[in-house]
Amino acid sequence: MKKSYLVLHIAVILAGFTGVFGKLISLNEGLLVWYRVFFSAVWLFFILKLVNVNTLIDRQEKVDVAKVGLFITIHWLFFYASIKYANISIGVVCYCLTSFFTAIFSGFIKKKFVASELLLSLLTLFGIGLIFHFDATYQVGIALGTISSAFAALYTLYNERLVQRYDSKVINYYQMIGGTVGLGVLLPAYLYIFPATSLLPGLKDLVYLLLLSLFCTVGLYVLFAESLKRIPAFTVNLSFNLEPIYAIIMAFLFFGESKTVNASFYLGLFFVMASVALQSLLSIRAKA
Repeated sequence: MKKSYLVLHIAVILAGFTGVFGKLISLNEGLLVWYRVFFSAVWLFFILKLVNVNTLIDRQEKVDVAKVGLFITIHWLFFYASIKYANISIGVVCYCLTSFFTAIFSGFIKKKFVASELLLSLLTLFGIGLIFHFDATYQVGIALGTISSAFAALYTLYNERLVQRYDSKVINYYQMIGGTVGLGVLLPAYLYIFPATSLLPGLKDLVYLLLLSLFCTVGLYVLFAESLKRIPAFTVNLSFNLEPIYAIIMAFLFFGESKTVNASFYLGLFFVMASVALQSLLSIRAKA
């Protein structure tokens, strides 16, 4: 169990860099996400060949796994749109709503609401509210970030079932293929509505995309899937509420985003970390 939590928190640290890459890459969010899933599928193809993992599952199973990949693809689309229309801080703060949506959706899927999950989600939201004061000028970014977190919650809940049946790298491989095909079909219409100045990434963007796809997609989501084998979906998503802390700090250091780190930041940080620690303890006791 301790190893699973270590794996989970390594994934959280990698996740902290996703917003940074979103800011660095000049492509619009549609192209950024399509290249991300495409390069991730390519990386995984070679990794699976290298480690000699059997990818032979029947056609319907491939389709079922690929369909779940559409949730994470849509999540990324709205996540990067939130960053593009607002900033890194807005995008990653809204991501903290994922644990709240997980608690809500899990209640409908499993026909049972867990009071502790709802209360811990509210504790997290309170902490995030202290860390970042939402500005009315960022309403579009906040709305996009909220939609993003809802799809992230759905992805985790459905992925929780898949990891019990398949190798995590195989899951990620077919999900990235599903995202590549699914978004690729919609991309012409998307680019018609939101025209891009360039369809191909420049050299700098290409390097960033390769790093994003290898470390913050393949590495991150394989670790993510591995942690789901032993840790409940709600706990995983709640732990990912630490991602904004890393991302906001990086945004302050490298992009000069105007948030002033004061006493409310540290108080909010305390509440976020407390919610993660409390749920982790509850999860460990439940497993004991």
